Amino acid sequence: MKEGLNVCYDENGDFLEIRIGKPTVGYLRDVGDDVFERIDEKTGEIRGFAIFNFKKRTEKLKPVEVSLPFKLKISA
Repeated sequence: MKEGLNVCYDENGDFLEIRIGKPTVGYLRDVGDDVFERIDEKTGEIRGFAIFNFKKRTEKLKPVEVSLPFKLKISA
């Protein structure tokens, strides 16, 4: 099954969230330094991640270019 990648950014809250596949019931687990893993409550799988203070972190970075299509594998 192919899964989509959902990227959401809240500019007012300076919060970036990237989810894999369709939304599921889950929770965010703090991994430190304002970074969180999105965990599927039913399966325990990592289904994405979130970063608080995202813009603040990227002010000195250059744009990132990604060739499409691409595969993303997140493992713990």
